[in-house]
Amino acid sequence: MENSLTEDTRIAIKRIFNSQKNNQLSIKLAPVNDRKKKLKKLKTAIKARENEIFEALRKDLRKPVFESAVFEVLFIYAEIDFAIKNLSPWTSQQTVSSNLLNLMTKCCISYEPKGVCLIIAPWNYPFQLLMSPLVSAIAAGNCCILKPSELAPATSTVLTKLIQEIFKEDEIALVEGDACVSTELLSLPFNHIFFTGSTHVGKIVMEAASKHLSSVTLELGGKSPAIIDEDVDLKKAADKITWGTFANAGQTCIAPDYVFVHEDQQEKFIDLMKANIEKKYFNKEQLNKEDYGKIISGNHFKRLKNLFDDALAKGAKVRIGGTFEESDKTVYPTVLTNVPPDSLIMQEEVFGPVLPVVTYKNISEVINYVNANNKPLALYIFSNSNKNVESILKQTSSGGACINDVMIHISNPHLSFGGINTSGMGGSHGFHGFKAFSHERSVMYQSKFIDISKIIYPPYNGKGLILKLLRKLM
Repeated sequence: MENSLTEDTRIAIKRIFNSQKNNQLSIKLAPVNDRKKKLKKLKTAIKARENEIFEALRKDLRKPVFESAVFEVLFIYAEIDFAIKNLSPWTSQQTVSSNLLNLMTKCCISYEPKGVCLIIAPWNYPFQLLMSPLVSAIAAGNCCILKPSELAPATSTVLTKLIQEIFKEDEIALVEGDACVSTELLSLPFNHIFFTGSTHVGKIVMEAASKHLSSVTLELGGKSPAIIDEDVDLKKAADKITWGTFANAGQTCIAPDYVFVHEDQQEKFIDLMKANIEKKYFNKEQLNKEDYGKIISGNHFKRLKNLFDDALAKGAKVRIGGTFEESDKTVYPTVLTNVPPDSLIMQEEVFGPVLPVVTYKNISEVINYVNANNKPLALYIFSNSNKNVESILKQTSSGGACINDVMIHISNPHLSFGGINTSGMGGSHGFHGFKAFSHERSVMYQSKFIDISKIIYPPYNGKGLILKLLRKLM
């Protein structure tokens, strides 16, 4: 990649960073109501630019307006409202218990802003995945630099206008550019970095953060399996999996990446998937591109075609779809069977509308397969047996899980959203997002009248009785 970072850009980045460092204390000391006002102002500004946002998302990803509204904009309104409603209790000092050695003390935990933060957003939900962590950063009282994805230029332009009209750059600033800009930003000693993207780039971000010991929240991805138990209603499972797999043309980090179905039910499941795809995405046997997105770029289109071709070369069968239209970067909803475990599509996150279906004889095979691979960001279980559900949950690990549905767990702000190991670290949304951008500061107030802790001071001669007492009490 050609280095696009100019000296002017480098100087501007450092100027913004330094201005936020100098301003962070005043932002921290401002009343909590100021944070609420900023969030309300942000929501008002988004509402005023809704149509611009929808049009930008259409240009970048061919997102339908309804899908953009639900997944990108209304989602942020809900995040803002939830933060405003709960900000006062979140920021209140929490009193905790004392033990024997600090019996007369007052012990508290308070949440203070981390300082100057960096948010790097991806291209697949370019509005939501920049705004969601920003809501948390503002709620926590931080200064922040935002880096949107250069692969969604139309959305990036709208975001730039939005941020510039609401905030001064010494509090919230947005910097556009490619990977060179991200690299320059990552060279700075931010107090916290929030990154959403691939596991590969997540490792680069974490390595850069380690040089300054910056804390990080990494929202990554991975291969999220959907497991269909034998006793389940296949029609409902196929309906939900079809939606989750092909929404945003499969470019969703928590989309079902592959499906496990019992070998006796594969054919019925394929038929139900085909019926659902035709109902949701086709009109008179033609793909309805008004309701179906495109692949973000030519490189990503070629990557998906490579995964598809490799699977077919190794013996996979196309059961649904398989059409790739390079002219407008469209990949038709595609379902594969007989996919070999060593194929690339079973090794890499698909991140596109191509779904491998894998059969099993016994659920233990499924558990063993999931455990033999990296921990996924999401795990989906379709079952009418609570016993089977709990057995799978106990024997596997994932960032989050959803039973008898897909993806909707992200919509509850009371739930922490995040991965584990290669699928990410740290949580986001609601209080968990606020917490990600906050430092939990523990404070102990020693009693002015009685100081129990002095019993442990030297000299120690003659304190055998005190030691015996401590042993009994602790």
